[in-house]
Amino acid sequence: MAATVTERAVHALEIVREEVIAAPIAGVFDAVLAQLGPENETPGTGRMPMVLEAWPGGRWYRDLGDGAGHFWGSVQAIRSPVLLEICGPLFMSYPAVSNVQFRLAEDGGTTRLRFVHRAMGQIAHDLQRVQGWDYIEGGWESLIARVRAAVERVARRDAAHAGSGPA
Repeated sequence: MAATVTERAVHALEIVREEVIAAPIAGVFDAVLAQLGPENETPGTGRMPMVLEAWPGGRWYRDLGDGAGHFWGSVQAIRSPVLLEICGPLFMSYPAVSNVQFRLAEDGGTTRLRFVHRAMGQIAHDLQRVQGWDYIEGGWESLIARVRAAVERVARRDAAHAGSGPA
């Protein structure tokens, strides 16, 4: 049987975002873990719960039950509440690898979140051309917006409880 050799271009992408979130660093870190894990959802399709084993070497995957699912990556580094780094194919089902970093720093009552996603490989043309890189960036923007919304919900709940206590 003859082998078929096809040359393919290797593509790279880099998405960098910095956000300031008006919440303590521990709450933002917890929200990142929740939004990557059981609270995960995708723009346009809704809830897509994931499992994130939050320790070095822990897996990040979608569990479909009965031994089925999708592996997205491994926790490369974690240092609560300042760093989460994941490496793996993520949503790409072709020869590609990604590195995703969430770096957090507290400044007074706010948290600075620096997000970086770098990937390289034979990234499918449909992802590049039809959906565009903005499809990927939009997914990350959605996740960061959900992190912000989650910590704001907690802050409102805490403020309501503080106001309803005995005087």
